[in-house]
Amino acid sequence: MASELEHRGLPGKVVVTGGSSGIGLAVAAFFLEAGAHVGIVGRDPSRLEAAAEGLRAVGPDRVGTACADVGDGARIGGAIDALAQDMGGIDLLVAAAGIEGEMGASCEEVSESSFRDVLDTNVLGTFLAVRHALPHLKRARNGNVVIVGSDSGFVAVPGMLAYNAAKGALVQLTRALAVELFDAHGIRVNSVCPSIVDTPMARRGLGVDSFEDAPYPVQDPEDIAWTVGYLASRHSRAINGVNLLSDFGYTGRSSFPA
Repeated sequence: MASELEHRGLPGKVVVTGGSSGIGLAVAAFFLEAGAHVGIVGRDPSRLEAAAEGLRAVGPDRVGTACADVGDGARIGGAIDALAQDMGGIDLLVAAAGIEGEMGASCEEVSESSFRDVLDTNVLGTFLAVRHALPHLKRARNGNVVIVGSDSGFVAVPGMLAYNAAKGALVQLTRALAVELFDAHGIRVNSVCPSIVDTPMARRGLGVDSFEDAPYPVQDPEDIAWTVGYLASRHSRAINGVNLLSDFGYTGRSSFPA
């Protein structure tokens, strides 16, 4: 009888950046529950270990950790190499690490350092993770990358300048990587772009303790994990270069005031 991984066409060796919280942690749990080996990368040692402890309850012998800031090329490279060695390779990289920056700040109020930090983590960090995972993905049978983007790459609101800019860059980075890596190595690259997801970062950025009474639909991290699984499955082998909006159709709505 085929395993769940085989039945669903899911990769068996997965690295998740930003894996110690929010969407990244939900993605790690999703693949562990399906039977995969998972390595999570985070930059806070205590939060990383707390996340790993919870994940080991699901797959005690299939969880690896590496502490690194994705914006530091040497450290993220070492982290990915170490996890790949422990797992015997990498089939899937999920780039979920991200920060929100100065939410609510106007253009005149956003500091240069804060704007740079958002780009360094969300954009440069994604690029560096892909670049360092690439030697391992090239050796995989069905290597692929899923980037966690945002509907903020397509629409904008005041007070999210750096975040909007970074997520917009990930939209085109997804396309550019997909074209280059598929043609050269058969590696697929896609992104999932959700609207509001109930994560610690979203609560912090929006200044709320709960989304229970929110006047708009809110997703759970597990919803996004399922979408990552769909994009990563070999059954989705023709899906490449897609920035998949997960926003209840809100970006499809007309601006006509009727």
